[in-house]
Amino acid sequence: MKCATAWMCVSSLLLLLAEAAGALDGSSALSDNAPGSPGPGAPSEWVDCIQASDMCNQNPHCSSRYRVMRQCLVGKEKEAMLDNNRECQAALEVLIGSPLYDCRCKRGMKKELQCLQNYWTIHMGLTEGGDDDVSPYEPVAPNRQPDAFRLASISSGMLTVAPKGFHCADAERTCNPCLDAAKACNLNGTCKRHRSAYIATCSKEDPKGETCSKKRCHKALRLFLDRVPTEFSHRLLFCPCQTEGCAERRRQTIVPACSYKEKEKPNCLELRRICRLDSLCRSRLADFMANCRGNPPTVSTCPNQDNHQACLASYTRLIGTEITPNYVDSNFSTWTISPWCTCKGSGNQEEECLNLLRSFTENTCLRNAIQAFGYGIDYMQSKNASSPGPSVTTKVALNRSTGTLAPPVVTILRYPEPKDSALNKPPGLPEDRSACMGANVWALLLGLALALVLARHAL
Repeated sequence: MKCATAWMCVSSLLLLLAEAAGALDGSSALSDNAPGSPGPGAPSEWVDCIQASDMCNQNPHCSSRYRVMRQCLVGKEKEAMLDNNRECQAALEVLIGSPLYDCRCKRGMKKELQCLQNYWTIHMGLTEGGDDDVSPYEPVAPNRQPDAFRLASISSGMLTVAPKGFHCADAERTCNPCLDAAKACNLNGTCKRHRSAYIATCSKEDPKGETCSKKRCHKALRLFLDRVPTEFSHRLLFCPCQTEGCAERRRQTIVPACSYKEKEKPNCLELRRICRLDSLCRSRLADFMANCRGNPPTVSTCPNQDNHQACLASYTRLIGTEITPNYVDSNFSTWTISPWCTCKGSGNQEEECLNLLRSFTENTCLRNAIQAFGYGIDYMQSKNASSPGPSVTTKVALNRSTGTLAPPVVTILRYPEPKDSALNKPPGLPEDRSACMGANVWALLLGLALALVLARHAL
């Protein structure tokens, strides 16, 4: 009993030390990220583009050039104006030195569209086509524990890597996680209201005789995805399927007959050109490329150290724009995601067009992010720090042909049999008190260390 008490003291002191260290790190991080000092790894300080615009308007020299630049971007000849008009070029040179150059926008901010329009007022003149757009949104923090390594942490007590809806409670019933996701949405007031709204809007016939109003459908979809928590919306979009019926339900989530398909497939480069005429679509496409751009098959397949959540969020925010992506068919084993476009008739731009299309159809990062969500990997870490459970071993295979992680194989072992107890302890053996002595020594040392940390922090 004394030994157990001592070890409990050791554990408590370890927790206190961790909290004290966390408090010190947090205070230093706050001071590092305070206004006026760039965050870790950031090249320079940035403000949101609405504030940057206000700062520019307070400076007469900047304000006059800002008005000129806005006039340069009005009308269909804006590209020619930016390239050939000296007054536009002079205004751009001045604005590059203003706060507008380094400004960024927060995802989902109240005046997001206005912020993005301010950003592109300058950066549209700095972009020379291709896929070189930089995301106008605030930088994404790297993932502190990449999923490839997080898979190995399952042994700390998780029984399975699949979400609750993945395994059927009734062995005779066919699993349909997408149906379960829809039921969960209907039990949430916000999700049910916005889901019903976009389904009704995307299913209505247009007064002109068309199947629906695609513009209104897209707006309702964006509202749903912006307002509904991702725990519901992502389950509808990325539910893991083992049957065609489930995969078809997943494909139908965004009502593709209205929001996705058209009578004819446009060229992908033309679709991107139309997208770039709209500040919101252009920004979200650039953000998708920044957070989901596939890398060669390595341990880390996503930017920001396998930040799968950032990729899924960027993909989701593309839905409801001109370049809305979706599942191509109801194939549940080798599913493909693509915007509604083709590269036929691209001429000498065929390679550029195929690269754009492959950023969806052959995107290793996006595929792994969806698979990680479907198998619950992205939400394990918050559940791992629990009481000890049964031993678990995990095997993760890398598909060499596609560069994707195969579904983890989890083997659950039995609890180890107790080797020593009050009932089964062999008689006559003396009690080993060395562990208790060690625990007492550790408790004393840790107590002194905690006192030193707290004293240093107070100073």
